[in-house]
Amino acid sequence: MESKKEIKKSKERQIETQLQNVEKTIEVAKKIDKEKKKEQEENEKRLKKLEDKIGAISEDLKNQLITQNKFGKHFDDLIEDYIFLVRLKDDLQYDISLNGLRYDSMTGNGYTTSKPNESVQNLLKVNAQMLKILQDLDLKAPDEGGEDGDDLL
Repeated sequence: MESKKEIKKSKERQIETQLQNVEKTIEVAKKIDKEKKKEQEENEKRLKKLEDKIGAISEDLKNQLITQNKFGKHFDDLIEDYIFLVRLKDDLQYDISLNGLRYDSMTGNGYTTSKPNESVQNLLKVNAQMLKILQDLDLKAPDEGGEDGDDLL
């Protein structure tokens, strides 16, 4: 039978181990929180840059329509559709930059498998639709003003 001192020391060691585990968990949580804040700041910068780009694109497309004497709600609606697709394209590109062309997924059996990122195929479809809208409006792709040159247009 253990003495009271041994039991007390054993409990103290358990408490000390638990305290160390809590401290490690807090450190990991702080690190994760810091990473999330950084990612959120980067995303906000990306969205700000995107809104500036969208303003320039919208203005350019409208100016092209005006020079072709094309007026009306139909044309405005098509430009809005194009702008929606610009936002969607940017989101898809962002997803690909974060997750890559493929990502790992857990199967129902508990195995890890690599799957293609659906954003890649969706990006191609969105890009094709954007080109179709420009073709239907008889417009040229506007200069998006980006230095990164990652756009497919």
